[in-house]
Amino acid sequence: MDCGPLSVLTASTAPYDDQRPSVGGLRRPTAVFEGRRNYTQNLVQSIISSVDLRDRQGCTLVLGSDGRYFSRIALTLVIQMAAANGVGRLVVGQHGLLSTPTVSCIIRKVKAIGGIILTACRHPGGIGGDFGVKFNISNGGPAPEAVTEKIYQISRKLEEFAICPDLNVDLNRLGCQEFDLENKFKPFRVEVIDSVEVYASRLRTIFDFAAIKELLSGPNHLKIRIDTMHGVMGPYVKRIICEDLGAPANSAVNYIPQEDFGGQPPDPNLTNASELVNAMKGGEYGFGAAFDADGDRSMILGENGFFVTPSDSIAVIAANAFCIPYFKHVGIRGYGRTMPTSTALDRVAKATKITLYETPTGWNYFANLMDVNKLSVCGDESFGAGSDYIREKDGLWAVLAWLSILAERQQSVQEIVKEHWAKFGRNYYRRFDYEMLDAVLAVTLIRDLRELIAGRDFVGQRFVVGDQVFIVEKAESYEYADPVDGTVSRNQGLRIAFSNASRIIFQISGASSRTTNIHIYFDYLERDAARLDLEPQTAARVLWELSQHPHPNDMHRCPAGGAGSSGCNRPQDLRNQRKARKDRPEYHHLNPRRLRISMTPLCGALR
Repeated sequence: MDCGPLSVLTASTAPYDDQRPSVGGLRRPTAVFEGRRNYTQNLVQSIISSVDLRDRQGCTLVLGSDGRYFSRIALTLVIQMAAANGVGRLVVGQHGLLSTPTVSCIIRKVKAIGGIILTACRHPGGIGGDFGVKFNISNGGPAPEAVTEKIYQISRKLEEFAICPDLNVDLNRLGCQEFDLENKFKPFRVEVIDSVEVYASRLRTIFDFAAIKELLSGPNHLKIRIDTMHGVMGPYVKRIICEDLGAPANSAVNYIPQEDFGGQPPDPNLTNASELVNAMKGGEYGFGAAFDADGDRSMILGENGFFVTPSDSIAVIAANAFCIPYFKHVGIRGYGRTMPTSTALDRVAKATKITLYETPTGWNYFANLMDVNKLSVCGDESFGAGSDYIREKDGLWAVLAWLSILAERQQSVQEIVKEHWAKFGRNYYRRFDYEMLDAVLAVTLIRDLRELIAGRDFVGQRFVVGDQVFIVEKAESYEYADPVDGTVSRNQGLRIAFSNASRIIFQISGASSRTTNIHIYFDYLERDAARLDLEPQTAARVLWELSQHPHPNDMHRCPAGGAGSSGCNRPQDLRNQRKARKDRPEYHHLNPRRLRISMTPLCGALR
C-alpha cells in the first residue's frame, strides 16, 4: 500500500443553476471552474451520482484530460471524489493525458462504467480560456440527453459532495497505486497507464500499418506535416506516425502539449492552423493534417494547401472504405452524417446501396446506431469523422484512413477528391456562425423563422437567382426518431431543401444560460463537370443571395448582385455583442460588420 487509511469527508455545498451539460459536456470560462466555490466539485459529484449506487460501488472509471490549464487541479479533485464515492478502480493516462478517442477505446476495453474527460475541445486554453468536463457512458460514447438531463437535475438540488482530500496520486509514474480508505472493505486502485499504447494497439488491428509505413518511409515516400496544435495529440503523433509508421521526426510540429496551446485556439481550421496551411502551400508536402485539443477532430490538406472539407472527407473515406483492412473483414453496415453536414455522403450511400442515417448533431446518436450494428462510418460538419470500433469521433482515425487511401491508390489528395467530384458531384458548402448572442433575441429570431417556413404557401415557392431556379421542396423544423430506442429529438434545426438538392439550414446551440449561438449552413450541389473547380464562396453565393430576401412573398426574383438589407433594425442590437474568435474561409465566423447584412434571412421572419 502507498499510504494508510484515508478519511472520507462529506462537504456541504450550494447548488448552481447553470450546470446543464450537452452531449459534449459542460464548457465554461476557466475562471468559472477555478473561481466559483465548489463549482468543479458540484459538477463532478453530479456526474458520479448520475450512476446508480449499485453500479457505482467497486466499478471502474476512466479519466483523462487534454492538458489545458486547470486540468491538474481538476484531475486531483476527480480522483479524490471518485474514491470517496465508491469507485473501485480508476484508469488514468500518464500525466493525466488521454485523447477523447482513447478514453472511448479504454472504456470499451476494460468494461468501465464510463469516463470523465477534462476538455473544452477546440476552444482556447490558458487562464483566460475555457475549461470543460465531459462524461462518456459505458459504451464509450458521449452521455445521451437522458443522462445529461439527470446530471443537471442532480446539480440543481445538490447540497453535499464526498471527497478524500488527503488522497494524492503520482500521475507521472506508470503502474498501479492503491489506497486504503476509512470504512471501505477494498482498497481504491489507481492505474496510471501509457496514454498512447492501448489506442495504438487497437489502430494496428484496423489499418495496414505496413502499407502506410511504405508510403511514409519508402524510397519515394510521401512527405507529410502534422500539426497537433500543442494539444493532447502530440504524443500520439510522435509514437504512431513517426515511430511506428516511419515518418521523419520533423513531420510532427507543435507536438508538445501546453496548457494554453501556444496561445492559439486548438481549432483545426484554415485560420487557426495557418502555420500548417502556409507550409502546405509551399508544395513541399503531399499531405497535411491538424488536430484539435482532445484529438477527436482533424483537418485534412493536400499538396499546395488543397483543402478537403469535412463533408468531402467523410464521403471520400466512405467511397474508398475497402482500402482499409477493417472494412474488408467486417464490411460496411451503414453510413451516417449529421443533418447540417452536406449531402456528399448520401450519394456514396446511394451508389453503393448502403443505408444512410441522418441524425441531429451529437455523436451519441451515431453511438446508438453502432451499438446495434447499423452504422460503420460517419461524420459531421465540424471536422469529426469516425467508425464503429469506438463510440467517438476520431481525428487520427481519419488521418490514417486518408493515408490508407493514398497508399492504395497512389494518387495525390487533390486527384482523389477531384475524381470523387467527377463521379458524385460536388457540394459547395458554407457555414456562418454568430456566437455569444443574447439568448432571448436569438430564440425569438429562430422561433419566428420557424413560423415563417411553416406557412402553407412556403413549400412550392419558386425563386430565381441569375439564371438558376430554386423551388422549395421541403421546409421543416427537423426532428429525429431514433430507430433503435424510438426516442424523438425535436427542434434540431430549421431546414429548407430545394428541388435541385441544395439546402439552407439554421441551427441554434447553447453557450450559456444568457447567451447562445446561431449557425447558418449553405449546401449547394453542383453536377456540371465544367463547374466543379469554382471557389466555394463563389459557387455557394447563389444561396446567400437567395437568402437575403426578407420574406418569401418578395423572393420570386432575387438580384444577382450582393446581399442587401431588409431594413429590419433588430439585428443591429447584436452588433456590440461578443462575436466569434476567428474568420474562416470555409467554416466562416462573421465579424460584427457583416452581422446585420447576413442576419437578413432571420430579419425577414420578424416583418
